[in-house]
Amino acid sequence: MFQAANEGTIERLLSDDYSRTVTSVAGKVSPSVVRVEVAGRPQATESPTRDEALGSGSGFVVTPDGFILTNSHVVAGAKRIMVTLLDGRHVPAHLVGDDPDSDLAVIRIHASELHAVEFGDSARLRVGQIAIAIGNPYGLDCTVTAGVVSALGRSLRTKSGRLVDDVVQTDAALNPGNSGGPLCDATGAVIGVNTAMIMPAQGICFAIAANSAVFIMGKLIHDGRIRRSYLGLLGQTVPLHRRVVRFHRLERETGIFVASVEAGSPAADAGVRPGDLIVGYGDATLAGLDDLHRVLTEEQAGIPTALTVLRGSEKLSLVVRPIERKH
Repeated sequence: MFQAANEGTIERLLSDDYSRTVTSVAGKVSPSVVRVEVAGRPQATESPTRDEALGSGSGFVVTPDGFILTNSHVVAGAKRIMVTLLDGRHVPAHLVGDDPDSDLAVIRIHASELHAVEFGDSARLRVGQIAIAIGNPYGLDCTVTAGVVSALGRSLRTKSGRLVDDVVQTDAALNPGNSGGPLCDATGAVIGVNTAMIMPAQGICFAIAANSAVFIMGKLIHDGRIRRSYLGLLGQTVPLHRRVVRFHRLERETGIFVASVEAGSPAADAGVRPGDLIVGYGDATLAGLDDLHRVLTEEQAGIPTALTVLRGSEKLSLVVRPIERKH
């Protein structure tokens, strides 16, 4: 009987510690979390002065002078952006920078007494540690959910079709409207930007890791966009026949099938043809389009690089010079 009572006391203590952690984080971070409401261009059948409501999401203040981080899909196509603060103030916002490839965007408001979040180091995350999400699901302001970091190093495909690496998986419940809100650790530091959930699965939600978000945020504030390199081809990841892999001594069993090449593009200038199979870029082996996207960074623009291509029974090395992609 003594043992049962002792175990009950320990359970209550653990529960109290957990509750204190969640309430502390909620109190610390909630003043930084905002509701982001957007309106777009009117439909052709409507009055030209009437905006079409697009929906709402979440965001959070990252600097005391009004920069706010949110998801790209929250503000995409917005003609007007309105931010609601925890104290009830409604403030107009403008788009500073947008990167659909990472599903991140920065907006800005001009208001006083703003509370900026602190960012944690997402490289130090461990599976099983507490994760607390704050956002505005279905317009319910500053809703707090808690769980754990379920997995690290996940990849997530954004609506632009690009794969985002180093994504944090959590079981802290997310719902429509949570997008763009912060995922926090037990100290209240932001460890991710909530971005997606798998429907109708339970407890499988994702956040862009804080370290990636901070890097992209800085670029968006400074340049308004992320610069990436561009080849000008349309392709898809396909399996390679085992005889082809053995004959050419390839490291991977998949490659990129070139469906089309844009006229006047770097790929066209290099001699890439529809039907080619791309298996390498510089020293990097390419298993598919996602690998190619990863190597086509801003730094690659203008640098001549060997593109390894299979054409018929030949293995060719074409010199391609990527250019900066224009959005």
